Amino acid sequence: MEMFDVIVVGGGPAGCMAAIKAGEAGRKVLLLEKNKDIGIKLLLTGNGRGNITNLEDTEGFLSRYKNGQFLRNAFAQFFNEDLIDFFESNGLPLKVERGNRVYPESDDAGDIVKVLKKLLKKSGVQVNTGKSVRSITSGKVFFELSASGKRFAGRKVIIACGGKSFPGTGSDGGGYVLAKKTGHTVAKTVPALCGIEVVRTDITSKCRGITLKNIRISAFLREKKIGEEFGEILFTHYGVSGPAVLNLSGDISENLDKGEIKLEINLKPALTREKLDNRLLRELKENANKHIKNIFKNLLPAGMIEVFLQYAGIDGEKRANQVTKEDRASMANAFMHFAMKVKGTRSFTDSMVTRGGISVKEINPKTMESKIVPGLFFAGEIIDVDGKTGGYNLQAAFTTGYVAGSSASASRP
Repeated sequence: MEMFDVIVVGGGPAGCMAAIKAGEAGRKVLLLEKNKDIGIKLLLTGNGRGNITNLEDTEGFLSRYKNGQFLRNAFAQFFNEDLIDFFESNGLPLKVERGNRVYPESDDAGDIVKVLKKLLKKSGVQVNTGKSVRSITSGKVFFELSASGKRFAGRKVIIACGGKSFPGTGSDGGGYVLAKKTGHTVAKTVPALCGIEVVRTDITSKCRGITLKNIRISAFLREKKIGEEFGEILFTHYGVSGPAVLNLSGDISENLDKGEIKLEINLKPALTREKLDNRLLRELKENANKHIKNIFKNLLPAGMIEVFLQYAGIDGEKRANQVTKEDRASMANAFMHFAMKVKGTRSFTDSMVTRGGISVKEINPKTMESKIVPGLFFAGEIIDVDGKTGGYNLQAAFTTGYVAGSSASASRP
């Protein structure tokens, strides 16, 4: 049984970075990947364009995660500018787009994988694909791993095999099983960065394909607000999606078993109730003889008008000069509190990340080493840290991989 200084389980962004850093330190490194190739899930990030990070400052970054403070020490070691330099110095030009999101100039996530492959080879990492790790046994001075019928030995082990999202890419939750067997606690895992299914699909189906920008969407559990986002949403056949919804989905997923959850959309968040009422009054006076349904073309996308008026209980054939004060109140309420009951969220198959994972209380935030099993490290999505859209999750993966790889190779046992 061949002995390695460091064995990395998982060939995603975190695992590749960890293996590269350990290899650069002169260690004998083995990377085990269950797929036929590394970086399969990475190819899907940023709609295939590879949104690797964001230029937001540290405090802003940390606020974008669940358990974000866990990353503070790690970001002090390797952050967004370091990641940008890492790729550009290795031949991958990058660019910054709206929202300070950073992408390859080529708009091809495959180019990120190419750089990682080049650096794995350069740093002398032995990459074994098609190897699914089934067990990890901790001995006094080294670990034994069983993978696809073969056994490997490593003085240090880094588990970086992802969560449960997009299981077709290999993230099937197997890492949690390995972690539990070593005595670790796994926080409840639920889909995050996914669409939200609603009860009234008759509403969303009629609005299917309509995108609303600059709106505020909130989630309430028994009237208590559990999350809120500002931005863009998209109506779908099952409910709603879009950036603001994706960012809200994790808060909903982890509360689904606690009671009824309601979504509330403020279609005019820039206006106070008084200003909204004045805007409605102005539209009604300027178009006194027009049907309500025609006036609303100035206020909403055409495809949403019928649904909106039905929701508000207003007859679209009524003329503006027939609208009562009570009608206006109903309209204003619908603009500010367009509500739908949540049925659930999309499954792990359609979620970008996993909320939950290895408890951050059991991992040293400065090294990513287990506090329970010396010599065992964690990196990437398997840790109970998940972020919003915009490059935050990939940065966390690369950062924790960097720290785990550097720490695991810092000294021999």
